[in-house]
Amino acid sequence: MSNVIVNRVIDFLKKFPPFSFLSLELLSQVAKEVDLVYFEKDEFLFQKGEPAKNYFFVVKDGAVKLTDFIDGEEQTIELCDEGDVFGVLALLGKRPYILNAKANENSLVMAVPVGIFDKILLENSQVSLYFASGFASGQVVVRSDLSQTQKVRSLLVNNSHQNGLLLFPGQAAINYSQPVIQCRIGETIAQAVGKMSADKVGSIIIVDENNHPQGIITDKDLRNRLIAKGLPYDTLVEKIMSYPVITAKKDLEFSQIYLNMVKNRLHHLVFTEDGTNQSKLIGIISDHDILLSQGNSPAVLIKALQDSSDVHEIAKLRNQAEGMLIYFLENELAIDFIAGIITEINDTIIQRAIHIAKSRHSADFPEVCETPFCFLGLGSEGRGEQLLRTDIDNAMVYEDVPEALEENTRRFMHLIARDVMDILFASGFHSCPAEMMANNPEWCQPLSKWKSYFSHWISKPDQQSLLMASIFFDFRAIAGKAALAEALTAHVYEEISSEKIFLNFFAKNALLNPPPLGFFRNFIVEKSGAHAEKFDIKLRAMMPLADAARVLVLNHQVVGVNNTFKRYEKLAELEPNQAELYKDAGKAYEIFMRFRALEGLSASSSGRFIKPDSLGKLQRQLLKNAFFPIDEIQKILRVRFQLDYFGK
Repeated sequence: MSNVIVNRVIDFLKKFPPFSFLSLELLSQVAKEVDLVYFEKDEFLFQKGEPAKNYFFVVKDGAVKLTDFIDGEEQTIELCDEGDVFGVLALLGKRPYILNAKANENSLVMAVPVGIFDKILLENSQVSLYFASGFASGQVVVRSDLSQTQKVRSLLVNNSHQNGLLLFPGQAAINYSQPVIQCRIGETIAQAVGKMSADKVGSIIIVDENNHPQGIITDKDLRNRLIAKGLPYDTLVEKIMSYPVITAKKDLEFSQIYLNMVKNRLHHLVFTEDGTNQSKLIGIISDHDILLSQGNSPAVLIKALQDSSDVHEIAKLRNQAEGMLIYFLENELAIDFIAGIITEINDTIIQRAIHIAKSRHSADFPEVCETPFCFLGLGSEGRGEQLLRTDIDNAMVYEDVPEALEENTRRFMHLIARDVMDILFASGFHSCPAEMMANNPEWCQPLSKWKSYFSHWISKPDQQSLLMASIFFDFRAIAGKAALAEALTAHVYEEISSEKIFLNFFAKNALLNPPPLGFFRNFIVEKSGAHAEKFDIKLRAMMPLADAARVLVLNHQVVGVNNTFKRYEKLAELEPNQAELYKDAGKAYEIFMRFRALEGLSASSSGRFIKPDSLGKLQRQLLKNAFFPIDEIQKILRVRFQLDYFGK
């Protein structure tokens, strides 16, 4: 009979973390030590202030509520149901209980002795990480725990074992070339070529008398800048070198090095002592080194997109990127790296689409086809956060032209915008329901018109203006003349400086979505419609953090930082007294992005609506832990912009 009971305990516990991380042998040892205890409704299991017991609890049947007395009234902090673990302070420091535990209904509870878990905590990193990350019910989550919470993500994924991408095997597997083949400013091409030939390399770094890198000469430079132009071999190296060189510190994480090369379209990245071109040269890495280290690489995909002018091929390549995204998420690569790669892929598609569109229409508009314009990403694409091919927000801004050319310029720009959007739709992106897209004539305008838009939104911040501002203020130059986007940014900050009250309205608008936990700390779900009983992770978790970050960086007049978690990194630098909170807010946002992407990929949807019941215990607690910074960030907005008094 005892074996039957033990087996039933095993069958129950193995379904729930942290017991699900144990081997069958360890789980059997735990199960033999477990006591089953029955509690009547309203009976206390323990009370606040009592010394911690030598066991912690798991709800088998029924429910237990964790309560505290606040302002003289007993309030429920959390409701524990089947499989929830609580009372873990006995395990984590033997402090007195900080909450009451009371049976919410007749309940059967498992009492797990601390002694049996001591050894497990030392030997099983998954179990210790589970407890350290604040996943047990009623466990107070302090800010430092959110970094631990991020690590637990690796416990949530099921690898698809796609071995086609061998990514990031470790720093030691990457071959940095050192010492670097180099020559001095003032030497001739003949001398440089002699060194390249002797060492059988395709590039040489040009340094000054202090051994600081000043430029690079590659085989391509020799072909295009020397041989093609008929220059003699006694030409000085500085006459044909590419400069300035992009430099970095060698101790950067490989993902940062890799992303730097992808973003800057580099074939070589030079390493110096302090990461700048004003310190000594110490090493170099080439895209060939990258490919040898990484096998199949996103760089290959981006290069294929750069070389393609066929819409069907572009669409096929973007489909391949989806498989890459799945692999990245499953293998727990950092979200900023994943977002950087996917953003670079999406940007490359837009850049190729513009090239295709201009090739089609330029001949018909000879007078205006060279008019500078800039294609802007808006919303999540503007922030570099669009992992899934959801609906897209974008716009176009072009230079003002003489009145006689206005109509032709407008027609040309609208044709370019139309064709770009058609290629994006063919590549699997969805149309924006509100038509906030460049192919809408309202959002394809000259710079003067865009300035008037922003002036109106800032000077008359009604609800519609605030909605427009929340979408358009995250604009980012994707292709074309970036100076147009920079001019628009400068105009925005000038207007805000003269209309300071705007930020108060904008901050109040950022509080429209409160923290997403309701009574008993349950998820706030949609009550009706197609998404009834589902949690809207975009509206209730991501938007509150994105909106707050936007207001705060505008208040600091930070230029050039659009990404939400990078905004929080910047805010942590600017406000050291709030640094921990801002860092946690950034980490929370990354967690939400990961959840949404995984949901979207598994359900072939936007990933916006998640059914809480479909999540495991650990996943639900991971999300709940990530909600904590939202309330704290919104408190900062209330105080800083005096929102309790503003607008009354």
